[in-house]
Amino acid sequence: MSTLLRKLRLSVLLLLLLLIMLLAAAAGGAIVISGIYNVAATEQHTALVNQFLEFAMRRSVKLRSHSVDVPELANEERQRNGLRLYRASCLQCHGAPGVAPEPFAAGMTPAPANLVDTARHWKPQEIYWVVRQGTKMTGMPAWEYRLTDAEIWDVVAFVMYLPRMSTKDYAQWNESIPVRRKDGAVVAVADKPGDPEAGRRAMGQYLCATCHQIPGVVGANKHVGPPLNGMATRRYIGGVIPNTPDMMVRWLQDPKQFDPLSAMPALGITDKDARDMAAYLYTLDDVE
Repeated sequence: MSTLLRKLRLSVLLLLLLLIMLLAAAAGGAIVISGIYNVAATEQHTALVNQFLEFAMRRSVKLRSHSVDVPELANEERQRNGLRLYRASCLQCHGAPGVAPEPFAAGMTPAPANLVDTARHWKPQEIYWVVRQGTKMTGMPAWEYRLTDAEIWDVVAFVMYLPRMSTKDYAQWNESIPVRRKDGAVVAVADKPGDPEAGRRAMGQYLCATCHQIPGVVGANKHVGPPLNGMATRRYIGGVIPNTPDMMVRWLQDPKQFDPLSAMPALGITDKDARDMAAYLYTLDDVE
């Protein structure tokens, strides 16, 4: 009898738990459908939502970064190069000792983190993962397609050094490190095979989906440019050059070298990413 009673109690508990989950889902659905939740960036998240998102992010990052091998970071040359990269790509949102973020960062929700505090409480591999992969719905972009792995670790080295850097230290370092400017030269080499799956992901990162319909890319339903289905079977790229792997890589990196009137801009696509994107485009043989 006691065994039967325990099974009955367990069944009731499971049913009660299921009912609570259904009610919570219904309540969440009602809030979404009603539009009562204010998505304006001028309104902060509620404390409960903010805590939930922070907890979810930390757990997600911890799970995915625990196996990352951390190189030697206590190296001044690496830290100084990290400052150069930080100044070009991170300073605008996160600021630095004695330097405020750009005004637009003040309007972001959630607000960009003060990385001095981040360096005190986060592990280097966690910061590396966030810089490389970015985080959804925060404004933090993924730098995997803009910086090399060595450069990302340079940024991490600088961030980890921030808690020991005074305002005067930052100003002195900043003045002593010249700004490097890119000359805009494009070198496209298609002699190595690309990775189609990496190319599909790269097309999302380079915002191709904001202009083109692209099979396999979420959100790619725009009609600014031509749809990319059937690219593998087309005779010409952009209607002006033969459709070959080498030409595809060169077109992706700088369309205007072939067609000065093309509306497609040069997006700063690296050689590797261009090869991967070309490899993915050559899997698209369906013209429907």
